[in-house]
Amino acid sequence: MTDRVSGGRVDNSCMIKLFVGLGNPGAEYEHTRHNAGFWWIDQLALQLKVQLQPEKNYHGWVARTTLQGETIWLLKPATFMNLSGKSVAALARFYKIAPEQMLVAHDELDLTPGEAKLKLGGGHAGHNGLRDIHAQMGTDAYWRLRLGIGHPGVKSEVVHWVLKKPAPEQRILIDTSIDRSLQALACLVSGEMEKAMQMVHTSKPPRPKPPRPAAASPLKEGASHEKNPPPVDPNAGSDTA
Repeated sequence: MTDRVSGGRVDNSCMIKLFVGLGNPGAEYEHTRHNAGFWWIDQLALQLKVQLQPEKNYHGWVARTTLQGETIWLLKPATFMNLSGKSVAALARFYKIAPEQMLVAHDELDLTPGEAKLKLGGGHAGHNGLRDIHAQMGTDAYWRLRLGIGHPGVKSEVVHWVLKKPAPEQRILIDTSIDRSLQALACLVSGEMEKAMQMVHTSKPPRPKPPRPAAASPLKEGASHEKNPPPVDPNAGSDTA
């Protein structure tokens, strides 16, 4: 079962079976921007009412559940970010999960807080977690959920930026994008990827259409056809000579 993007159109034949959230373990990294993928997978576990448990064989925290009649796995690698592929590949290979059936949630510098994008394949853009997944899986043909964290504006500040906490208003925006993306869960599991993209990429509700103007009511007998009152003589009633 594969999923391909061709000419801007997504083939909806793939169903996501493995959901991965990327981040660094440890309390010192828990609230940093680089852990946005962990925030996402934690929220997914909460939504599904499952608890992630440590699994040495898969080098991370794992949960397994059934949704819409399909078995799905949740994974938080316990390795540091640059060894994420070790964890992902171990679980995917054991359960024979194809790369196209994986969704990896991660922080994205090129999107502003509050934005999220779903895509299949592509480069790692310098993200060490994605880089190692590419290497361990031998392919880039897996789905990514890119959670915007913004860019510091200077390349030399990127490492410092991703390992710092976002400002409170930025964290609220990131959490909002996480909540919005989780609304597409049913579509992701059923393989309706184009519909999932539309849900994830919509950062604002559509603007309501303006109400239609009321139909003109027929004039009553004796009513005037004039839209405006007749002009008034400015000198009428004047006391000046």
